[in-house]
This record gives sequence, structure tokens and C-alpha cells, in this order.
Amino acid sequence: MAGTPQYIRNLNENLIMDALITQGTMSRADISRQTGLSKPTVSLAVEHLIDRNLVKEMGRADNAQGRKATLIRFNETAYYVCGIDIGATRIRIALSDLNGEIIDYRTYPMVVQEGHERAETTMLLLLRSHMNELLDEHHLNWEQIQCIGFGIPGVVLPDSGRINRIVDPLAGLEQAFSLESLSGAFPCEVILENDVNLAALGEYRSGAAAGYPLFVFFSIGTGTGAGIMVHGQLLRGLGGLTGEIAEMLVEDGRRLEDVLSADGLMKLAKHYLDQHDELLDADDDAGAVVDINEDVVADDPHRYLTPEKLFEAARSGEVEALDILQQYSQMIASALRQISVVLAPDLIVLGGGVGGNGDVLLPLLRQIISEQFPVQPQLICSKLGEQAVVTGAVQVAIQQTMLNLQQEAME
Repeated sequence: MAGTPQYIRNLNENLIMDALITQGTMSRADISRQTGLSKPTVSLAVEHLIDRNLVKEMGRADNAQGRKATLIRFNETAYYVCGIDIGATRIRIALSDLNGEIIDYRTYPMVVQEGHERAETTMLLLLRSHMNELLDEHHLNWEQIQCIGFGIPGVVLPDSGRINRIVDPLAGLEQAFSLESLSGAFPCEVILENDVNLAALGEYRSGAAAGYPLFVFFSIGTGTGAGIMVHGQLLRGLGGLTGEIAEMLVEDGRRLEDVLSADGLMKLAKHYLDQHDELLDADDDAGAVVDINEDVVADDPHRYLTPEKLFEAARSGEVEALDILQQYSQMIASALRQISVVLAPDLIVLGGGVGGNGDVLLPLLRQIISEQFPVQPQLICSKLGEQAVVTGAVQVAIQQTMLNLQQEAME
């Protein structure tokens, strides 16, 4: 087909689409100047793109003199895509147009029915139900959804789309969240990717890492992981395992994830509090680290301690909370040091439910980096926050959609 009139026409249409996406609204004459294509060629290609609903006319330009030109723009609402972040505790869904503009963003609790024989089917039906509700409210149908990008807190095998490892709260649902199962549950194309990789992509495209040639997204939450990007490309490595820093070992032989995860932080805090009995005084102020219910003090005085309360206490100046997070920051710094001396990244972005508390963690970590690190990358916090994964998921869905539209024209 190469070299045929149809092939050349399709190349011209893709060139015009790229120009409109990059430059925005343009006249046919503008497109001709921008692309180097003749005016008749541009006019013919634009008419075909209008027929495909991929571009639309926007009225007349405000020319100072002469005949006013008709303006053309890319039709970002010709189709839509979605990004879905399947987290250990939350499901996050974003609906986007083809320009990456988030039209709607929603969160739902993650409900895992342990021991349920039909847990896999139930989970897929739940996801489909959330999507159906979202589309109905925006008066959209499935034919308008070209692709869904899914982020999963686990290792996605690049060749098969199977999940090799997954964060503990979702253990047993590997098959339900595999590419095969998700593709069977949704009537559109599906892309499955590790959640931290998607968060790194989101930060690179529209977040804190825009323009950085080499950076690491370091996520700390229910699990621990890293996404590494070099010149806009994700590093995947053998079996997609690049960035699985959860498997790194600390000095006492424990896995890094067991130390840095939210559970690891709570174990550190409990150990500290056990050694500081004064914090367990039931007469402590309401702002103390531990919110004690008098009815359960004898049972488990740490029952209501959470990472959120620990960081709140640190923000209010609680000395004990600051001591705990100082110790915790030393552990984070140990991992960052290993990453820094191996990769020497320009930037490290902290994210995740725990890592996102940059107002508390960054000053502690930056001091350690300045005093102890032979390689000192810039350290900042995620700009996208809890939307980092869905933002990256939307981006991969848009990329695939645009590729499909270009290939459609070639057929």
C-alpha cells in the first residue's frame, strides 16, 4: 500500500491532525503553511477528517482585511478515554477527552470479599457498574469510549498481561485484574500497567517532573514501588520488574516494603510508643498522637493510631510524632541513597498515601540528603497527588487511541 494515493492521503491527514493538536485552532491556509502541504491537498484532507468527526469547523477568523478564513480545530470530544486506578483501599476513575482534559473524577472504596467463591466476577461487575454509572451521567455510550487504561499495584508481565505479584490486600485477585479478564469485561480496548509506572508517566506529562530527562517516582503507601523514566520512556526491565524496590533488603534483612509501607510505619510508631508510656496517658490532649478510647485502653491502646493521625500530630508540633517520623525518614533516605548512587537521577518525586505528606517528610529528607548523599538529586513531592495514577492511565489510553485512529485511516 505504501506509495499509493490512499496511503499518501492518510499520511497527509495524520500530519494535519498532529498540527492541529499541537497548534490548536488554525485556518486551512495556516495548516498549509505549517505542514508544507498544498492548499488543495489540505482542503481535501480536512473535508475527509470532518467526515470522520476528527476535526470540526469553528466559524470565521477575525481577519483585519479581506475574506475571513474558516477556522479548523481538532475535535477532542470525537471519542473519550478513561483511566482507572485499582488501589488497595480505593478505586479511582477519570473520564477524559482526547486532549487529556479530565471531565470527571470519582473515587470509590475498594471492597474485597475474602473467601467469596465469586470474588473475581463480583469485582469485575463492580468496576463495570461504576463505569456504566459514569457514562450514563454524562450521556455517553460505550461506542464513544475508545480505550481504558488500568493501573494495578502489582507486577504486570509485559508479554501476557498477567499479574505476577500484587499488593497484599488484593492477593487472590490476580486473575480478575489480568489483561485477559479486564478485556473480557469491557467493550473497548484495555491497557494494563503497573500503577507506579503510570504515576511516573502522569507526573512527567502534566505534573512535577515535566521536562526532566531522568527521574524516579517513589511511591510509599500500602505498598512501595518506583517508576523510572529516561527521556520520556519508562524503564521496564526483565519481566517488567524495574522499580520493584519493595524487594530491596534493609540492614536487618527485612524487605523494604515491610519497613516503609503504611503498616511498616505503624509498627515503627507502635514500637516507639511502647517505649514511651507517657503517651498512653488517657488524660492526654485530644491532639495527641494516639486517639484513645477509654473503653479499649486495656485492650489495645494503639488501636486507633493511623498514618494520617501521626502526620497530623507532627504538623501540630507533637515531639513524639516528629521523633517517629525522623526515624522513618532515615529509613526512606537509606532507600533513596541506593537509588541515587545507582541511577543518579536529576529528580526524585515522592508520592503515595504516605509519601505524599511532603510538608512533613521533605524537610527531614532534604537535610539527610545534603549531609549524607554523595549524589544529591532534587527531591520534591507529587504535584498530581492521588490523581497521579489515573492521569498516567488516561495518557496511555489517549496514546493508544490516537495510534488506532491513524491506523484506521491506513486500512
